[in-house]
Amino acid sequence: MLEICIDTLAGIDAAIAGGADRIELCAALSVGGLTPPLSLVTRAAAAPIRAHLLSRPRDGDFRYNAAEAALIADDIRLSADAGLDGVVIGASAPDGTLDADLLASWVAHARAEGTRTGRPLALTLHRAFDLCPDPLEALDTAIALGFDRILTSGAQPRAIDALDMLAALVRRADGRILILAGSGIDPANLPAILATGVPEVHASCRSPAGTPGEAEQRFGFQTGPSLQTDPKKVSALRRILDADRTLNNTNI
Repeated sequence: MLEICIDTLAGIDAAIAGGADRIELCAALSVGGLTPPLSLVTRAAAAPIRAHLLSRPRDGDFRYNAAEAALIADDIRLSADAGLDGVVIGASAPDGTLDADLLASWVAHARAEGTRTGRPLALTLHRAFDLCPDPLEALDTAIALGFDRILTSGAQPRAIDALDMLAALVRRADGRILILAGSGIDPANLPAILATGVPEVHASCRSPAGTPGEAEQRFGFQTGPSLQTDPKKVSALRRILDADRTLNNTNI
């Protein structure tokens, strides 16, 4: 399963053209992704592949006050009303562990919204997980809360630097929850990441798009080259995943 995170309308088309199975809808990928605008959500809901919405109302940490938590609850409702396939959420307690009480309230809300619309929402725990002091304990918490998958780089900034942890998470999950490996994944390191046993991978597959305008930089509207989802990079990951699947099926 190949998930591509996008933050533009062109990114949706590029992910589809490259062979992605699913998109994660975001804004501001330069800071790890924020909640996307409704206009982009509406377009993604009409796309021919699955779409999950990242709900993150601001950059920085994942410790949310009551007003911010309400925004995320609203995003869950918006996702259900738009006809999306899932939401991507996460929250940290002051000690860095998962905020289980807040997450439980969002999970219950998502389940209720899925029942209301007749379209269940898949639940992904985002990389707040990677800040937890004990990832294996956090995995058990995520399972108990009812999440379907965990997006993780193995508690390191880049997934390739956490192969042992990713493998340990897959073993601990034992089919009870999906491990979605992400952060810094490219064709060069994808085979090693797949060797950990992860069933799903997440990537941005972006390339620079043109030279930033002088006026745009002078006014602060742009700080460097724009990055856009590159369908060729998506296709390169798709080919590796397909080859790996074929090899595994042959060896069964």
